[in-house]
Amino acid sequence: MANTQVLDTASRAQSRLMEQSILPVWLNQRAIGNWGYIGLWISMAVIIATFQLGAGGVSGLPLSVVLLTIIAANLLLGVVMAMTADIGTEHGISFAVYLRAPFGTVGTHLPSITRGIVAAAWFGIQTYLGALALNGIFAYLTGFDNWIAWYTGFAVVQVINSAMGMRAVERLAKIAAPAIMAISVWMYFTLDNIATASGNDIWTFVGNEHITVVALLVANMAFWSSLAVDIPNITRFLKVESGTKSFFKRNRNIFVAQFIALPAVQAWIALIGAISFIATGDWNPITVIQGEGTGLTLVILLVMIVLAQWSTNTSANLIPAALNFINAGAPYVNYPMGLAIAAVVGTLTMPWLILDHLFTYLAFYGGSLAALGGIMICDYFVIRKRRLNVPDLYREEGQFNYWGGCNPAGLIAWIVGSVLGIIYLDMSYLVAFPVGFALYYVLMKFWVLKVCKQEEVENPCDETFLATSVDRNWVYLEGRGMVQMETRHIPEHALSREDL
Repeated sequence: MANTQVLDTASRAQSRLMEQSILPVWLNQRAIGNWGYIGLWISMAVIIATFQLGAGGVSGLPLSVVLLTIIAANLLLGVVMAMTADIGTEHGISFAVYLRAPFGTVGTHLPSITRGIVAAAWFGIQTYLGALALNGIFAYLTGFDNWIAWYTGFAVVQVINSAMGMRAVERLAKIAAPAIMAISVWMYFTLDNIATASGNDIWTFVGNEHITVVALLVANMAFWSSLAVDIPNITRFLKVESGTKSFFKRNRNIFVAQFIALPAVQAWIALIGAISFIATGDWNPITVIQGEGTGLTLVILLVMIVLAQWSTNTSANLIPAALNFINAGAPYVNYPMGLAIAAVVGTLTMPWLILDHLFTYLAFYGGSLAALGGIMICDYFVIRKRRLNVPDLYREEGQFNYWGGCNPAGLIAWIVGSVLGIIYLDMSYLVAFPVGFALYYVLMKFWVLKVCKQEEVENPCDETFLATSVDRNWVYLEGRGMVQMETRHIPEHALSREDL
């Protein structure tokens, strides 16, 4: 046992930093393998909003340029995502808990709740699109036409599924991924035939809208910028090779999903959205399916659309939003309550209106999350060099208290980066990320670290401040607090996070 720093047991139940669902995940609790992670990303990448990105791009650029730009954006973002993912694979902690390091135990709430609201809004968007598909099915079969009723029911079902845990989410993805690919293949050939019949060549068509390659690149980077920062929420459940300090070996189950599956599937779905726009002038495949499908074919295709939204929403939107709200409301907000709050917030954002201004929405929040990504990577890799005083992340008066619970370096860098991202809206991600990274480094190196000592920076001991790399887990023990332990030594009375 390398680290004997503890939390005060008497204060655990009352601590605003403690809740079972945000405790570290142990190595023997990580159940998602390489194919499971690839399946999650395929199911997450196939979302209806992606169709709009393809349609928006081809409205002003050749299709080949649109596809290459989307692939490039996903590869660039994949680098960011692979780096932030290591927080989960190494330490088993969630995004919101980690943010206590660069922002402080109180300051963390501003960026984490911002991210939670963005995730909740996406939950609302996906639920709305799924509800339209459900409404289409039952309007066709029974004549009952009320998308609001289906929105409510679909949201409740997704909350229940997510409350059943990450394993239930992964099982859904395994079912949804092949179904989603099947519908996309059908749609491609159907829409290509429509485009040909209308006299349009999909590879030479260019719309009349003004859109630049940079704007499309930034929009696509912003599309996944939320998951690029809170991917530890998923990767903390990913199987890893314990005891290796090699970044590539430790994260080998990440690379195929994020550098091959995501760019390829995202480009494929955007291609279908582009063809839909070229062929019919409508980017929304639900409308196209209802116009082209009949009978059992229509029902099956719309069911697949529902599966696509469902599998994406739980892992990419609902769970991340819930964990951020739990972090802010612990110990009074538990996991089911966090999920319910996320669903309500997502509905209050009126997602049906956001869809009408998707590119603007992406640019606005993309800059904010880009700055956050720059701060996280600087803090984790440059300032702390992957070492982390995890016990203090759960202590009210530990090293992450900074000044009244706030780290001014993180807050200033995030606010400045976000504002500049808004000012330079067309290049928001490309501006906000480096500004957040550089400003945070300067403020930490020449100000905060001189006043607020960080133990892992002052005494950089791998055996004390790493976990997976040294074959250890962060474990909370009743009566002792948070300690480092080998998996085989974890006692039965250890306080575990619920197996989400």
